[in-house]
Amino acid sequence: MENKVKVGVIGVGHMGRYHVGAYSEITDVTLEGVVDLNKTLVNNVAEKYRTRSFTDYRDFLKYVDVVSISVPTKLHFEVTRECLLRGKHCLVEKPICENLAQAEELFELAKQKGLVLHVGHVERFNGAVQELRKVVQDPILIESRRLGPFDPRVANDSVVLDLMIHDIDIILNIVDSPVEHLNVLGTSVFSDKEDVVNVQIQFESGCLANIIASRATQEKIRTLAVTQQSEYVVLNYTNQDILVHRRSSSQSELTRQELRYKQESLIERIFVHKENPLKLQLKHLVACAANGEKRLTSVGDELKSLKVALSVLDSLKTGRTAKV
Repeated sequence: MENKVKVGVIGVGHMGRYHVGAYSEITDVTLEGVVDLNKTLVNNVAEKYRTRSFTDYRDFLKYVDVVSISVPTKLHFEVTRECLLRGKHCLVEKPICENLAQAEELFELAKQKGLVLHVGHVERFNGAVQELRKVVQDPILIESRRLGPFDPRVANDSVVLDLMIHDIDIILNIVDSPVEHLNVLGTSVFSDKEDVVNVQIQFESGCLANIIASRATQEKIRTLAVTQQSEYVVLNYTNQDILVHRRSSSQSELTRQELRYKQESLIERIFVHKENPLKLQLKHLVACAANGEKRLTSVGDELKSLKVALSVLDSLKTGRTAKV
């Protein structure tokens, strides 16, 4: 490709460094610069990937066409708005903003400018999630668990915006029905924010979803299970693996001592093409920006996920029933 897309990353902390590494593996882009307030950190990253380093993102925007924004959530609106005003296509780590009005303003600005604005819901690009959408047709019950140990770097965000928003996003996109009701419970363990949250969602279709997110669990678990009339589908995000359980026979046998039940299930393993989800996400961003490829998720769906997550937070704060 003669004219490579010029890309850069604002914020090279934990997640930002993953973006830098992923961009370095994409052949049709050039990494033009990295930005961070930590001068030592940003210089080290720039040296490793042989690119420019900056401590002020405004100084680096003239060198790039596409930017990944991985700064603290409270700065997302300010930084993204400036990048859009300067004509840059953007991917913002989730959550895009701390309130719905700011998010709507950014998407409207991107539309006016003819720019691409994506949110970093990287699980959408997990190969297993892509396959799950082909398998799930009429869900009855969804059980989601996203658990892991506490990490001080995310102490300023509730586990809802840190972790659970991934699962809210995926579930809303596989259940083709409006949300009817939310039940919310949460508790703080290691921070001033909620570290463990349980949300139950009832959809107008009758489907029920139970979502548990924890950063107080000393084992990393990332699973989603879907019950349908004729099958039970289990997705493991970490392994990018899907198992479909189908009941093939069921019988009982009565003896003098007890009643015994025997059930046999057919287990099908779905083939999943496994690749780095973040790399796929960034390749999609570049294709949308440079070639006009259609975005994977609509702006309406982007806002819907944030709206539900913010409703959960409001319920936790006020103790009132969540409204969507």
